[in-house]
This record gives sequence, structure tokens and C-alpha cells, in this order.
Amino acid sequence: MLFSVLFFVLLALLLWWVWQTMDDKGQLKWSLWEPFTTSEAWTTYLLPGLADTLKAAALSMVIALPLGAILGIARMSDHRWVRIPAGAVVEFFRAIPVLLLMLFANEFYVRSTGIPSDERPLYAVVTGLVLYNASVLAEIVRAGILSLPKGQSEAAMAIGLRKSQTMSSILLPQAVTAMLPAIVSQLVVIVKDTALGGVMLGFTELLNTRSTLAANYANVIPSFIVVAVIFIVLNFILTSFASWLEGRLRRSKRSTGAVLGADKVDDVNAAEVGDTYGTGAEGRI
Repeated sequence: MLFSVLFFVLLALLLWWVWQTMDDKGQLKWSLWEPFTTSEAWTTYLLPGLADTLKAAALSMVIALPLGAILGIARMSDHRWVRIPAGAVVEFFRAIPVLLLMLFANEFYVRSTGIPSDERPLYAVVTGLVLYNASVLAEIVRAGILSLPKGQSEAAMAIGLRKSQTMSSILLPQAVTAMLPAIVSQLVVIVKDTALGGVMLGFTELLNTRSTLAANYANVIPSFIVVAVIFIVLNFILTSFASWLEGRLRRSKRSTGAVLGADKVDDVNAAEVGDTYGTGAEGRI
């Protein structure tokens, strides 16, 4: 409690110092913030940049999630010819910074494809994000599956299920709930890393369009603050949705329906016995 109070006091002092410094430097003047109250700043700069950010992030998520799941399951294969190449791919792309992957992808598209120059940054950003985050998600999937009790797999083997059936019907559905927080954290990273393409490749995402806005209105610090708030809101919506989904999944696994009374349970048991042994002469025999 003492450390918490001390932290909040220091945080309040820091915010007060930042506010005073910005005020002394003239960064709180209304003329610098006024452009954000007009539609021109949003429709010309911020909203198109936000649309490109969401487009790149959505494409990366849609491709990286299933690819990461496939690589994570492949790393657990009993066949060495599947397990070893999958492990090499995961370790290789996980070790390279995502910015380098974007730069390499951009050079590849420049020299080896006919993709138009105005679309090339988007392809490069998505490629880098997919390669890196699919490798990280593969480890998340593998760790989530390995965290389940071994009794789940042993019970599946006891009733004659193949390993593929065990993975798809028993292990993965249970592991999804455990993996969800880590997966969402990685999706937040994808949203933020789209800004790397704007800095190095000229991709017209939110941070890149902010620089054009700041050059026109001469409000560098306010524009950074507004863009930071937009990113915070985006990631908060994403994490809130994930928390709701995780709670829903847990509740759905906790109960299978309405609670039956004792008389209803007896009726159900009687019906099951009748279905199993029959009600005629054959059943009595």
C-alpha cells in the first residue's frame, strides 16, 4: 500500500511537471489544438492514416493467427521431418527484428515483383508483421497446449482417438481460453508495429500522416499526443473485447444448461436405462 501511494504521488508530480513544461513552452496554446476540432484535420490526415493502420493490422492478424497455429502444432509433431523444419522457421523469424523483415520484404518486392510503388509499402509491412508475429504466436500456441494436463491426451488415447482428433477436438478448444490473453497482447503489438512501416517505408499509416498534419499546422507535440490517445483507445477496445470473449468462453465451459431437480434427474436416468436395455422381452432377457 505504501509503495502504491508513493508511486501515485510521484506520477502526479511527473504529470504536473509535464503540464508546466508544456505551458512554459507554449504547447498548450489553443491555436495548436484548434485544428483537431475541425473536420479537415481528421478527414484529410488522421482518418485515412487510421484506416491504413487498421487495414495492415487486420490483414496481418488474419494471416498470422492461423499460420502461427499451424507452426505451433507442427512443432509438436511426432514426425521429425515436420517438427524440425517448423522449429527452424519459428526460431529464425522470431530472432529477426520486425523492422528488418519489413525492409527485406520491401527490397524483395522492388526487385522481384511488379507490385505498384504505391501499394508496395503495405505489402512489405504486412509481410514483416506476419513472419514475425506468426513465429511468436506459434510459441504461444505450443505453450498453451503443453500447459494442459497430460490426462487429457491419455483419456483421448484410451477411447481410441487419433492424435489429430485429440488436438482438434480436445486440446485446442481447452487451450484457447488459456492462450487468449497472450494472443491479444501479440495482436496489440501488431497494431503498434504498423508505425514502423510509416517511419522507414513511407507507409501512409497513422503516425506517418501525423507528420504531414504537424508540418501543415505547426503543432508537433499536440499531434503526437492525439495520435497516442488514438492508439490507446484502439488497444483498449481490443483488450476489452478479448476480456469479454475470455469470460464468455469460461462461462460456456462452466455449465451445460439448466439445473435439474431430483425428480427430473430420476426421469432422465430412467429414460437412459430404457434406451440402453430396451423395454420389451429382449430388454428383460
